[in-house]
Amino acid sequence: MSFQEIDTAKAFLFDLNGTMVNDMPYHIKAWHKEINKLGGKLSLAQMKQECYGKNDELLERVFPGRFTMEEKIKLGNEKEANYRIEFKPYLKLINGLDAFLKKAELKNIKMAIGSAAIDENISFVIDNMNIKHFFTAIVSANNVSKSKPHPETFLKCAALLNVQPNDCIVFEDTPKGVECALNAGMKAIVILGEHAASEFEPFPNVIKCVSDYTSLEFN
Repeated sequence: MSFQEIDTAKAFLFDLNGTMVNDMPYHIKAWHKEINKLGGKLSLAQMKQECYGKNDELLERVFPGRFTMEEKIKLGNEKEANYRIEFKPYLKLINGLDAFLKKAELKNIKMAIGSAAIDENISFVIDNMNIKHFFTAIVSANNVSKSKPHPETFLKCAALLNVQPNDCIVFEDTPKGVECALNAGMKAIVILGEHAASEFEPFPNVIKCVSDYTSLEFN
């Protein structure tokens, strides 16, 4: 399945969670456990809807005004440490991604990771999967003041790669991530996982929704 937008793109920008590795169920469950331990009353379905952006932003949405920034960082780091322990036995790339990255590298397409994950989680994936060398730039939660759907993450990726936003294709798995790409002036390909294709119908920048990378080809 080849698209003109892929064939003419100068850069690929990848989200991490749910886009490169299928770990969103582990993040949702880890946050659900943490939130309920703190006295929250969110269902798993409600927790799924809140799982976007930086950890401190998530905690502020669920518990407005309750925690200091220092406390939110501590709680977020505890949750992330638990996530890494739980997910490590199942850590693998989404089907077809490794071959897709290798082909993009051969085509001299610049690549970056733009994620709301913290540095430790990004390193956890790319170091264990031995794919760090594919990426010229990495923009994490540690590098932005405003998280997705604000366009800062993907605009920083484009600037670091020295390409224009309209020359980038973003790979995302959530509506908020696709909205971030739209706000940055970028097209997006959706990797379906925790969200249905119908949830992305409102976004005019979506090229295609696919289940994994095996069906994506480019010249």
